[in-house]
Amino acid sequence: MNSIKLVAIVGLLGLSASQALAEDAMGKMSMMKGGEVTAIMPDGHMGTMMPDAKMSAEMMKMAKPIKHCMMMMTDAKGKAYMIDTSTKKAQAECEKMAM
Repeated sequence: MNSIKLVAIVGLLGLSASQALAEDAMGKMSMMKGGEVTAIMPDGHMGTMMPDAKMSAEMMKMAKPIKHCMMMMTDAKGKAYMIDTSTKKAQAECEKMAM
């Protein structure tokens, strides 16, 4: 009887810990590393890579600095959208989310 209670408690603790770790992994994006390149496709999937120095120099010729907070989202079907954050209200929401 006591062993059944112990197994049930350990199982519940394990379940809650795994859910907390999953929420942490899914809910927050980490900062990009220096030199890392991220690609976002219209269907919502993403990829990252660390290009070599030559490739990185070529990409930097095409790059423009980000001047303000940017937001992206996916719809129920997984299609990716970029949200217009040009207004002060949208900028405030974007910055609040990013903190």
